[in-house]
Amino acid sequence: MQLIHGDCLEKMKDIPDGKYIIVSDPPFNVGYHYNSYNDKMEEGAYYTMLANVFGKHPHVIIHYPEALYKHSYNIGMFPERVVSWVYNSNTPRQHRDIAFFGIKPDFTKCGQAYKNPTDKRIMKRIAEGKTAKLYDWWEINQVKNVSAEKTEHPCQMPVDVMERIVKILPEGYTIIDPFMGSGSTGVACVNTGRNFIGIEKDDKYFEIAKKRIEEHLTTAST
Repeated sequence: MQLIHGDCLEKMKDIPDGKYIIVSDPPFNVGYHYNSYNDKMEEGAYYTMLANVFGKHPHVIIHYPEALYKHSYNIGMFPERVVSWVYNSNTPRQHRDIAFFGIKPDFTKCGQAYKNPTDKRIMKRIAEGKTAKLYDWWEINQVKNVSAEKTEHPCQMPVDVMERIVKILPEGYTIIDPFMGSGSTGVACVNTGRNFIGIEKDDKYFEIAKKRIEEHLTTAST
């Protein structure tokens, strides 16, 4: 685990070439109130920033669909696969998409509960300890104020979402999150035994992420 405090646009330049996949939930440029981010950039500058961070490297980006279309066009790459992450909320948006660029996820590497557990054939499989193959429609609640994993970060990603992403990526790659935020990607990497580099520019969020990841590392080693 390598945690880096600083601006990812600068710190990414210091990471040597190697086998890595960038996995991140970047600021959405919709006016969220972060401590240190300008989440209301001019649109062209915003997509240039995303292009500079993710580039042509294999990457997984979590965003709203229309933003992913623009990002794809801007970098001249199109996703190998797209997953819809859906959740119940009292907001106008009820889902985000997870797009895999330059890397093919293997959905057989992660199971989930069957959709029709009362079917006799499915009941037999459940009794045998089997799970369904991962679908491309993930129903996972957002991290809310009452969630056990909630921190002071305003847009915290659920560890369950990040774990699913990491589990279906090829082995042998280091996972890099240039917008580490509260550290959910790092926690997912601890839980799945993957190498991780996290970058976060905000002082407060960096300390939150550092504490969470260190706590999970301690638990994993005992």
